[in-house]
Amino acid sequence: MSDRLTAGVVGGSGFTGGELLRLLDGHPNFDVEQATSRSYERKTVGHVHPNLRHLDLRFTSPEDLESVDVLFTATPHGVSMEHIDAFQDAADTVVDLSADFRLSEAAQYDEWYDGHVCPEYLEQSEYALPELNRENLPGADLIAAGGCNATATILGLKPLFDAGILSGDEQVVVDVKVGSSEGGAGASKASSHAERSGIVRPYAPTGHRHEAEIEEYLGLSVSFTVHAVDMVRGAAATCHVFPDGPVSKGDMWKAFRGSYGDEPFMRTVAGGGGVYRYPEPKSVAGTNFGEVGFEIDPGNRRLVVFSAIDNMMKGSAGQAVHAANIALGLEETAGLDFTGFHPIGSP
Repeated sequence: MSDRLTAGVVGGSGFTGGELLRLLDGHPNFDVEQATSRSYERKTVGHVHPNLRHLDLRFTSPEDLESVDVLFTATPHGVSMEHIDAFQDAADTVVDLSADFRLSEAAQYDEWYDGHVCPEYLEQSEYALPELNRENLPGADLIAAGGCNATATILGLKPLFDAGILSGDEQVVVDVKVGSSEGGAGASKASSHAERSGIVRPYAPTGHRHEAEIEEYLGLSVSFTVHAVDMVRGAAATCHVFPDGPVSKGDMWKAFRGSYGDEPFMRTVAGGGGVYRYPEPKSVAGTNFGEVGFEIDPGNRRLVVFSAIDNMMKGSAGQAVHAANIALGLEETAGLDFTGFHPIGSP
C-alpha cells in the first residue's frame, strides 16, 4: 500500500467533522481531498473551524463526492444508512461516525432507534474500538465508530470481563457525565450558554441508546444514566459493580494490566498520589488516550470503576482514525501520538 492515501470527510462542518479534519491534516499518511457541508458549501474550512484557517480547502456539496481511499462520514443518525451505496462507490474504506452501523441486527434498531433501511450492511460492518475489536479491523471496508458514552463504559468494564470478575449476570449501575460538544454544533435552547453554564443535568436518566452497544459488545445489561455537565469536551463514566464474590485490589490491578498493559492509548489511574488520583476528562482533553481506574468498597461488596475520555477524540474522531490506521495497515498510532495540555481550563 502507498504511504500516501487520500481522504474525504462528509459532514465536515460539525464538531466531529472538524476534529477529523484536524487529525487528518496532521496525519503522516493522509491527504485530505474533500470536506462536505450543505450549510457551508463553498466556504473555507477555516470559516467554520478557526483552528484550521491554514487549510486551503473549501466545503463542497455532499452530492458531489470525489473518489478517495477512505471516506469518514460524520453525519447525523439516519443519513449514512440512506447514502451508504454512494459512500462505498466513492471510497474503498468507509468509516462512519454515526450510530447507523454500530449494532449487528435490524431488530436492535427497531428497539433503540427508528428502524434501519439497509440492514444487509450491518453484518459486514466492524465496530471501530480497537481495544475491543482490533483483530477484526484489518482489511475492513465498513467501520462504525462507537458512541462516546458506550466507549467510556465499555473501556472501564472490559477488564472485569477479560479477567472473569464479571460474567454478565451481575448488577451494574453506570453514571456518565458528558460535555456540551456531545450535542453537536446545532443550536438548541438547552445548549445555549445561559442554560448550559453551571449545570449537572440528568438528560437521559433511563433508556439511553448507547445501552444497546454496551449490551451487545459486553453481553451486559446495565442501569445507565447520563448527566450533562459544565464542560465542553469529555465523558466520564462511574460504574458501580456488585460481583458475586470477593475481589481484591490485586485482582483488579491484574485485570486492568492484563487488558491494557500493551495498549498504546490506555492508562490505568487508580488512587495514586497527587491531585489527579482517578481518571477525569481534563487529563485526556484533546488526545486519543483513555484513562481507567477503580476503587474497592468491601463493606458494600462493591467495585467502583472509573473511566474518562475526550468524547471528540477517543469517543469519536480519534477512535475512527485509530481504527482506519489498523484497517489500512498503517502504524496504528499514526497521527494520534500526541499528549494533551496541563494545566488547562474547561476541556
